[in-house]
Amino acid sequence: MLLISLLAVTGDLPMTIGVLGCNTTCGNVSVLYPFGVGPDMCYFPGFKLTCDHGSNPARLLLGDGGANASEVVDISLEDVMVRVVSHMNGGQWSLGGGGLPYILKPDSNEFILAGCDVQATLLGNGSIVSGCVSFCATIMEVGGGYTQYDRPDGADPNPRTCSNLGCCQSPVVIGSTSYSMDLKRLNNSVRNDSRVTMLIAEVGWFDPVVFFDLGHDNFTELALRAPVVLQWVVTPHSDTDNDNTDSDNETRECPSDAALSVCKSANSSCRVESYWTLTGYSCQCNGGYLGNPYLTGGCQDIKECDRKEIYGCFGDCEELPGSFQCRCPEGTHGNYTLPGGCVKSADTIAGNLGLIIGLLVASGPCILLLVLGALQIIHDLKQRKGRKLRRKFFSQNRGQLLKQLVSHRADIAERMLISLEELEKATNNFDRTRRLGGGGHGTVYKGILSDLHVVAIKKSNINVKREIDEFINEVAILSQINHRNIVKLRGCCLETEVPLLAYEFISNGTLSDHLHTEEPRSLPWKDRLRIMTEISKALAYLHSAVSVPVIHRDIKPSNILLDDALTAKVSDFGASRYVSVDQAGPTTAVQGTIGYLDPMYYYNGRLTENSDVYSFGVLLVELLTRRQPSLYRSSEGDGIVTRFLTLLAEDNLSEILDPQVVKEGCNVAEEVASVAASCIKLRAEERPTMRQVEMALEALQVSKEHVAE
Repeated sequence: MLLISLLAVTGDLPMTIGVLGCNTTCGNVSVLYPFGVGPDMCYFPGFKLTCDHGSNPARLLLGDGGANASEVVDISLEDVMVRVVSHMNGGQWSLGGGGLPYILKPDSNEFILAGCDVQATLLGNGSIVSGCVSFCATIMEVGGGYTQYDRPDGADPNPRTCSNLGCCQSPVVIGSTSYSMDLKRLNNSVRNDSRVTMLIAEVGWFDPVVFFDLGHDNFTELALRAPVVLQWVVTPHSDTDNDNTDSDNETRECPSDAALSVCKSANSSCRVESYWTLTGYSCQCNGGYLGNPYLTGGCQDIKECDRKEIYGCFGDCEELPGSFQCRCPEGTHGNYTLPGGCVKSADTIAGNLGLIIGLLVASGPCILLLVLGALQIIHDLKQRKGRKLRRKFFSQNRGQLLKQLVSHRADIAERMLISLEELEKATNNFDRTRRLGGGGHGTVYKGILSDLHVVAIKKSNINVKREIDEFINEVAILSQINHRNIVKLRGCCLETEVPLLAYEFISNGTLSDHLHTEEPRSLPWKDRLRIMTEISKALAYLHSAVSVPVIHRDIKPSNILLDDALTAKVSDFGASRYVSVDQAGPTTAVQGTIGYLDPMYYYNGRLTENSDVYSFGVLLVELLTRRQPSLYRSSEGDGIVTRFLTLLAEDNLSEILDPQVVKEGCNVAEEVASVAASCIKLRAEERPTMRQVEMALEALQVSKEHVAE
């Protein structure tokens, strides 16, 4: 895939990745020779793959396939590796249909242990390969009913690594085709019935923060799809018994007969690969060439001069076989690797200087007139430059906006346009005293428009394409939405590089500000229940009442604004997405906030309305418990979601509920807890829709009001 990407950058070179007439794709994976599917001619001996069309999408499997075969998700010729999903079988790990050309790639994978007070050892061929120990830290009660790990002062309370508390990680430095695992509980353990998970995964896949948020049981299910990285080598039949290779990891040139039989491209080189039990050859395209070195004509010459600046050439460029030559243009000298590095030679300058002096003397009056004219032109250009730049940005941003808006509502763009001059006047030229707040992405200013509407103006700090796309996306969505519980977009300014957005001014802060105060009491239960219902109404409207459903993707307390009457207003639609009814969960880059993020969406990237349902369920738990998902950890190391579900199942929910909710909520709080539990189920298909959640909460609110009367 890296080779394909590089070819896309360097030009439109044809890319041969497999044998002519053979299938080179299976599902979402490109099959690069020496790997292949189908007849024997499609792959090098030992590199047979099987495409399982019984799955949707189709799965690529090592060897002849089968129930225990490892699934291939990526192949790299340059790194001589293949990424697979390989399942554990009790305390054993093996490739499953892999064959001799593969071993686990050293230093690219790690051994992971999750559990309390246990020691695990990874064994390969009877020798210890890796291992680690996991403890569960003592906890203590602190103010407000929260719990925290009893760590030394200054220690990170929410680490990105396990640090042997609840889980541990250890590199796998010796490659093999199979491993066994040995588990030993510590003698002084009081948790001998605790759950334990052992697995091997690619370095960087395991995220301890996500693990603690999911809880052990949910993580175990997701761990079945953990990827590992395999090393592979090519071994010609004629070299099976060749003892001429080194036994260490040093790389040297291949024997000539092996190089010819393996590296088919004339513009490639062969090298010996030796990894403990695995020895053979690999091929690489020579410098200046890209492609597949295992195929005749597979390595193609890169036309460097077509992209000479990329290669550091700012002078004249000449193509050579497999390389290029750069030099300063004739009559100049200097450093051709720098822009403007080539300057005219002294002789050329001296010859031109005499001519210039003669022309200056002869044309003095004309030059004076030209200078005066140039000054006038510069003065006019300075006045016009700002207006021209504004027109450019307006045209650019308006074009993007109209592409986002549905055709029959394109008039919205015209009705909502606000000039930059008006916004500068409304904010006193974005004076610092008008700032309401801000973060890494932008700053919000308070302003008063000419129609006397008080607005909050969002101005981005980062001029990158992603920021522009998010602002345009927010305009496209909010301009077509009219709901009392969704923040209203008053207009936008398209005359700057990143559009400025003007929202209705919401004066009472965020839900997070009101919920997480230092005071023992927070929002009254009746207000919490009403706010829950209002947010559910807004999300149900987005999912099912607009012409094209909208998924918010970042539901959390800091994105819920409250007005003076504590009415909820859902805000921040920069990460939101349209999802048409004929799209069954499109795959997207994962966006959201850890703790509120749907775990299934986090791991498979498939976005559905159920992702919002999960985030809303976590928000309900936070309103019931007054605990922040990113900070809470139980004594077993579980996150807020897992702990909440465990206590609900044990009918002991009062242990984690906010005391104020217990006192004011009565039986209604337990009903809301049941609604929250249905929203945060691991399997997305088992969750209710937001319309069902809205109806349930609305019925509970009406019931509470009736009881109060």
